[in-house]
Amino acid sequence: MKSNECIAIIPARSGSKRIPNKNIIDFNNKPMIAWTIKAALDSKIFKRVIVSTDSNEIAKICIGLGAEAPFLRNVANDEFTPVSAATLHTLSQSKEYWNEDYQNIVQLMPNCPLRNSEDIKKAYSYFIQNKSNFQISCTKFGWMNPWWAATIDDKYTPTHMFQKLDSRSQDLENLYCPTGAIWIANTNKLIEQKTFYGKEYKFFPIPWQRAIDIDDYEDLNIAKAALNFDK
Repeated sequence: MKSNECIAIIPARSGSKRIPNKNIIDFNNKPMIAWTIKAALDSKIFKRVIVSTDSNEIAKICIGLGAEAPFLRNVANDEFTPVSAATLHTLSQSKEYWNEDYQNIVQLMPNCPLRNSEDIKKAYSYFIQNKSNFQISCTKFGWMNPWWAATIDDKYTPTHMFQKLDSRSQDLENLYCPTGAIWIANTNKLIEQKTFYGKEYKFFPIPWQRAIDIDDYEDLNIAKAALNFDK
């Protein structure tokens, strides 16, 4: 079996409910998934850029954009199964289809269209240099400081999550949130632990505007604004 260093897998199931056909809707005059495919191809670090989908329509579009989609995913394609299960299934399909083995795997979510090839290269370089087994992209919280987060009841009475109300924002530690932009794992470790949140996983920060996960129309509008912001 031939060994290759790294492949990219882009999970793209067809059943999005909050934004129908989210992965292929128009985003700045291209299907949303096109942005992720281009970033992966332009990084030039992957043996293969594979789209994992249950849709012939999505597969056809992605092949036209330069990705590979020679088979459909017929498991792990509901809205409840963790995306890592879909990626693992596609990894198994890929190894069997091409008779190849892969040292590392990078999962790129298509609903993070603003992450670019330089982000991917920097994240992968850091992963290799630090000899990590798992690495998850993240971004720093900005103006909505989570140290001041609270729940409110039906009378709008707040219950604060942290006792930081008297602290100035510049005196508080930075907090980070994971984003689906660039998740990397050693293939054998991912198969063994079945999650990118494996033992001793690391975070890798990317700028907020390129970390946006689009799940609903509000996110979509923010991403469109961020696209212009980042120019």
